[in-house]
Amino acid sequence: MYSYLARQPILNKDKVTIGYELLFRDGPENSFPNICDETATNRLLIDNFFSSGSNQVTGGKRGFVNFPHASLIQRVPLLFPKKSFIIEILETCEPNDELLEAVIELNQKGYTLALDDFIPSPEWKRFIPYIHIIKFDIRVTPIEKCMLFIRLHKTIKIKYLAEKVETYEEFVRAKDAGFDFFQGYFFSKPEMLQRKSLSPSSLTTLRLYQEICQSEVDYNKIEEIIATDVSLSYKLLRHVNGMFVIRAKPISSFKQALVYLGEERLRRFITFVATSHALENKPQSLYNLSLQRAQFCERLGARSPLNISSNQAFLMGLFSLLDSLLDQPLNELLLLLPLSSEIKEALLDHTGSLGMLLKLAMAYDTADWDSVNQCTSALKLKESDVADAYMSSVKWATAFERTMTKPDV
Repeated sequence: MYSYLARQPILNKDKVTIGYELLFRDGPENSFPNICDETATNRLLIDNFFSSGSNQVTGGKRGFVNFPHASLIQRVPLLFPKKSFIIEILETCEPNDELLEAVIELNQKGYTLALDDFIPSPEWKRFIPYIHIIKFDIRVTPIEKCMLFIRLHKTIKIKYLAEKVETYEEFVRAKDAGFDFFQGYFFSKPEMLQRKSLSPSSLTTLRLYQEICQSEVDYNKIEEIIATDVSLSYKLLRHVNGMFVIRAKPISSFKQALVYLGEERLRRFITFVATSHALENKPQSLYNLSLQRAQFCERLGARSPLNISSNQAFLMGLFSLLDSLLDQPLNELLLLLPLSSEIKEALLDHTGSLGMLLKLAMAYDTADWDSVNQCTSALKLKESDVADAYMSSVKWATAFERTMTKPDV
């Protein structure tokens, strides 16, 4: 049996990822309407916390887990260490005396509690002193109304989280209103609406992308590009050395690194480091999501019977966030890259097998299980393969994120 899990990043005011909300469903054909909240929560906890003691898919960050009424009354969170996750009290919970007693006990024992999709009402007022985070769905409660609530309760030590923040403008408005944390896909679109020139690091990245998309890698051109950017050269050498610790002598020049890596690993390695380089002023979540999508698409491309090139699937997944990465319209950026027409059409119009694969990746990111089911069927994939590929890609991207953010010694 497979657990179907998606995660949505939660960012602070500096757009740094502080945690992930974990979203469980029992597979594309047994989505939320056919499984109760209690079962969903229990399966998520068993699959992700019991076995390993900590949640591997959050990369050491806090996981936000939905808890329905019965789970809280039964004190299910007490089965886990208080730092394992943040308890989200579902909006469907009845604010009765039983629930209040459970919330008070969990608070006193050091657990962090959040009210999910909160709508202010007199019934919830007595719960507020025991809550650490209040989540507002800004699609349901306008930012202006949230701001009024935040100001009326400014003397209480509560953090506020804005859900379903879809644009950069909404992020700014929510931040100005007093929100501390943010959840949504505002970081997946360019922050600047007006046209702007590419930064030097973005230009370097784009030039590298142009080279790795060629049918044959030109080592001399890549070396020339890297040599113009000291920071990027340092990152590449540092991580190549880290990859091959078994060598008697460290790699001391980029030319040596190119030869040692070989063409295929060089393509992938430059992709990773160049992406990280361009994202120095971007949310880490965006970088991680780019790599995760690339790996997810590559794995499923190889498993689909529709003759999908795994290499093309990888590039398509990676470049699906290129507009956010370089703050330029995607259609203009793709004109500069020697990509196949199939990849370009998939990215711009979501057409063809690659386009269906991208739809699948995007649907899984948002836990849209009906769309996941449709795409899985269209690609002639097994549900178990999709679930396995997603979890593997999340863990792989998280592990790579750790290697990229290791402090220098």
